[in-house]
Amino acid sequence: MRSFFRKSYYLDTDVLRPLSHIAGNWELTWDSDSEKYREEEESYSALLNTLIVELSTVASPKCYHENEDRLAEYVRDKLNWPIFKRGKWWIGSDYISIIQQGGFGDRNEMQMILAASGRVKAAQDRGQLHYDDMEESHRKILSIVLAAILYHRTHLLAINQQL
Repeated sequence: MRSFFRKSYYLDTDVLRPLSHIAGNWELTWDSDSEKYREEEESYSALLNTLIVELSTVASPKCYHENEDRLAEYVRDKLNWPIFKRGKWWIGSDYISIIQQGGFGDRNEMQMILAASGRVKAAQDRGQLHYDDMEESHRKILSIVLAAILYHRTHLLAINQQL
């Protein structure tokens, strides 16, 4: 998993920049000695490094769309959004909002982690061995999921800054 995210050109722009209103230091620097992103103040870099390791420890689901569907079902059933599924598409709201809001019902971000892991595995199965090489629309959705996970872990950012 680490090699998939290693020295990415797009990762910080796609995942951390949308969170810059929370932690302004969104640009990532790869540390070749430690083989991870340099952990800096006012940054999600430490949480991102932890997430990358965590993604490598879960068994990637064969059908990661089912994990994303569970987030959408939470939004529909618990938040009473008027969304419905037609074929493989959720209709009635944008996918970004569905993923972000669905995360509030995702205990320990497990559905999002499985979805992210599944998306990485699907990319690798298609010969896209690095985040920057992913097909753009799939990379965008993966970035939304990763950013949502980090957002839901923002309380950990404050704890890390105090250490």
